[in-house]
Amino acid sequence: MSEYVLRASGVGVQFGGIRALDGVDLALRAGEVCGLIGPNGAGKTTLFDVVSGIRRPDRGRVLLDGADVTRRSPVWRARHGMRRTFQRQQLFGQLSVADNLLVAQEWRGGGGGLVTDLLAAPTRRAHEARRRERAEAVLRACGLESLATAGAGALPVGQARMAELARALVDPPRVLLLDEPASGMTAAERARLASVVRRAADEDGCAVLLVEHNVAFVMELCARVVVLDLGRTLAEGTPAEVRADPRVLDAYLGVDSA
Repeated sequence: MSEYVLRASGVGVQFGGIRALDGVDLALRAGEVCGLIGPNGAGKTTLFDVVSGIRRPDRGRVLLDGADVTRRSPVWRARHGMRRTFQRQQLFGQLSVADNLLVAQEWRGGGGGLVTDLLAAPTRRAHEARRRERAEAVLRACGLESLATAGAGALPVGQARMAELARALVDPPRVLLLDEPASGMTAAERARLASVVRRAADEDGCAVLLVEHNVAFVMELCARVVVLDLGRTLAEGTPAEVRADPRVLDAYLGVDSA
């Protein structure tokens, strides 16, 4: 077993003559919350797409628990512990909030199939009860218990983001990729989000990587921060180290901090 749950090594992605990523390295340990920041066009979402399997890199590798998954599909990665949320919410809008969480657990099976469904066998009922108990616990942790029966498609942005996070956590992940999770949230919702993410890392050992434009939120939540600029790693370190790096100020403000 690798000491790193997730590792991207020498990742390069090119769009025509534009190098979106140019030899980027990234590694996460279990229980770590790492922030990925950078100005617009830095390559953050492209790196997320590579790590989650949506885009295959032109060069470099992605390792999950030490195994090379560069050519594995997003579905394969999800079934081996990698979860992702998106900038635009990807909930099943026609389902209730609770049903979104139940659907996320269905892939494991174990209920006995069609026959036990038709006969309402005790094994199937017990399995379904466990799934519902897990969904209810995660909804409570995310402050969504009162919205369990609400239609997911009618939720305001902040609650929809929390519902998507709940769905990502209901089947405990090894790696959690959060793309702009705090966008559109109130201060209270951001505080709840931070609490839920910390708990997943501290109690479940989940490795968390988040892209977020709210730099203050990243600096408060994350133990380590990676800064991308023009497809390359510009800086990496603790929030205090990154804040003090003049290259980071230059990249964000476009001025010479010296």
